[in-house]
Amino acid sequence: MGGAGWVFTNLYCAVILNHIMNASSLGRYQIQQYVLHLLPAFTAGVHMLSQTTVGATPDHKCSVPEEWYQENVTIGECSVQMKNGTEEPCSEWIYDTTYYGNTIVTDWSLVCGQRWMRALSQSILMFGVLCGAMILGPLADKYGRLKILYFSCVMQAIFGVLAAFCHHYIPFFIIKWVLGVFGGAGAYMTGFVLTMEMVGRKHRTAMGFGFQALFAFGAVAVAIWGYFIRNWKTLQLVYGLHSIILLGHWWLVDESVGWLYSQGRKDEAKAILEKSLKVNKMEAEVKEGEMETLFTAPKETQSYGLLDLLKTPRMRLRTINMCFNWFSNSLVYYGLLLNTDTLLSGNPYLMLALVASADLPSYIFSPYLVDRFGRRSITSIFMLIGGGACIMAAFTPKDTATGSAIVISLVVLGKLLIAGSFAIIYNYTAEMYPTVVRTSAIGGGAMCARLSSTLTPWISLLDSFDPKLPSVIFGSVALLSGFLTLFLPETLNKPMPQTMEEGEEYGRGDTAFSLGKNRSKSTIPTEDP
Repeated sequence: MGGAGWVFTNLYCAVILNHIMNASSLGRYQIQQYVLHLLPAFTAGVHMLSQTTVGATPDHKCSVPEEWYQENVTIGECSVQMKNGTEEPCSEWIYDTTYYGNTIVTDWSLVCGQRWMRALSQSILMFGVLCGAMILGPLADKYGRLKILYFSCVMQAIFGVLAAFCHHYIPFFIIKWVLGVFGGAGAYMTGFVLTMEMVGRKHRTAMGFGFQALFAFGAVAVAIWGYFIRNWKTLQLVYGLHSIILLGHWWLVDESVGWLYSQGRKDEAKAILEKSLKVNKMEAEVKEGEMETLFTAPKETQSYGLLDLLKTPRMRLRTINMCFNWFSNSLVYYGLLLNTDTLLSGNPYLMLALVASADLPSYIFSPYLVDRFGRRSITSIFMLIGGGACIMAAFTPKDTATGSAIVISLVVLGKLLIAGSFAIIYNYTAEMYPTVVRTSAIGGGAMCARLSSTLTPWISLLDSFDPKLPSVIFGSVALLSGFLTLFLPETLNKPMPQTMEEGEEYGRGDTAFSLGKNRSKSTIPTEDP
């Protein structure tokens, strides 16, 4: 793919901003398309967090014969201490139904010695997102954003419903992998890229944060439905049916104009531009001469992919740093979100809704902060403070009302800040990499994020050795990544690079430690205001 970002951002500046809207507002067409782009973010939140209710582990104890209660035995979660001193492992369990009816854990006895299988279920979902990022990102660059978006929408609708009819954990795990590929990666990632290539720099930050906000609303929806529906199969069916709202996207969503032009499909690009002019009630004509003048980007004849992010020295170091940033953000984000039942005491649905909605204030004030103080500094500060909050929560006793309140506050603070840095890294990555590998870069970052989220359930199992250990690991990784972020270039008020050559030179000498010295001046032509 060649010159797509250059093509669209210059065209957006000259045609869209000048002919469709004034300099301070978006046109009706852009708003309509953006709302449609957002819906896959909502369904991704539903599918990614469904495990917290469908796969919840209620309090439980061994099921023993009635007469044993009259004897001097100690009944535990996984074994029974007999009066002669021997210990008998459980074969059946009694589950507390205060908050849960039945889940995959209660139906398939995924507790005690089988506890690892619940972790495996969540890991398989995240591994699916990892596979989707690896496969679908480059395919979107090669075959177009809309085709990958719609195919992903259809697949998540089909398999989200099918998961409700599983009677055994093996087909359920397989379906979870498919949902990860298409629900957590395919639709969400391509929808995000479509928006980034549709709007100019002025609106890119706020609209990128909108994606994260809709993901958080999806997580809150999981908690709300879980509160009212206590049967996991019915609950999973409801979660799967959410994806029906995406089935009209093939007819309602337009392909990226920049991508179409970069593929030589000028007539299709022109048709979409004229459609946008008409929807915004402006003169619905784009003159051929104007098109040729605007599309002056250098033509790339070579196809690029993930490996090209590592071929040149500066881009290689930047990519490693960026990937670790994605890895760390995801590790802490899902570590806090998927373990609310163990980190916090109280109604699990209320705690999940509280921790999930903690993202929303961050999405409100973060766009202002990053547009005022820069992507690099705010990302670093959020990760450093968020990581510190995780570690403090681990060492704060929660056996009193005051202690519990402090832990809840620290967890919510950590989640709020990590959600902010996680949202920033999407925009930050899109702005840092050239057009020809932009989707691949976001896909590579998402791949690293899903690698860490695949590990999150297993790290959580370390609480068997020490309850503090998972939170300490999450927090320590965030602290390290927050420091390394200071070595990335700042992208605020800078045009996005278009070619690989521009990408390699982008931000030369620009780190938080350069104090304004030896920072390269961009040679990339200015984008829209």
